[in-house]
Amino acid sequence: MSKTSRRLIFAVMKDRMTPAARMTGHTQRGQCAKRMSILDAAADVFCRQGFAGASIDEIAAVACVSRQTIYNHYREKETLFVAVVEDVMNRANAMLFSVLSTFPDRADHLEDDLTAFAVRLNKNCICNHDGKFLRKLVQTEGERYPHLFESWRQQGPGKLITALSALLARLAHSKGALAIDDYDVAARQFVALGNADLQMMILLGGTPTDEELEKAARNAVRTFLKAYGRPEVETTGHLPQLAAISG
Repeated sequence: MSKTSRRLIFAVMKDRMTPAARMTGHTQRGQCAKRMSILDAAADVFCRQGFAGASIDEIAAVACVSRQTIYNHYREKETLFVAVVEDVMNRANAMLFSVLSTFPDRADHLEDDLTAFAVRLNKNCICNHDGKFLRKLVQTEGERYPHLFESWRQQGPGKLITALSALLARLAHSKGALAIDDYDVAARQFVALGNADLQMMILLGGTPTDEELEKAARNAVRTFLKAYGRPEVETTGHLPQLAAISG
């Protein structure tokens, strides 16, 4: 169907809509935009003031809505806080699974490919805005309000380790490039090693440069392969040919 045809059909359908239906559509879009404005404002205030220090009045002022409008949508501050964490987690998970889809599936050039993957994971999931936001909230509010972060624990780190464990298992079984007994442990260690050289900078709110991300990832992958890489892959970057083995 051509663009002209689609525009014509849309115009006809719009003309046939009743005024009430058009009004409902506008209202729904307006409510959605208002809800997103509240979530964005609440995220900003919660990040600056913490859960205890944040006030509905300040959130309303930042969102340019009334205090009552926030209560109409979220009833209380705790409900709003949970909604903010879930909203950020949804974005973070979308980015996470986009990065996980680039995990290497070949054994040749394994160090370089895993290093590039670790850079993407840190840059787009750990050191980005949403990653910093969640980490700061957990550090400042996690101990006092552990129940508020239950969904984060289940949906964030838990999903990353589960997915990465499966990817490491696939690489080990299908390509024979890794020798791993416990894939969950290996996945946790891969993530921990990737963050090792960046921890202090991240803790202080800094953003690593591309060079620092590359160096941290390279160090992490080399250590990881010393523990889990097969010797022939670790030293040559390639699996041995069957002919060479039989000979």
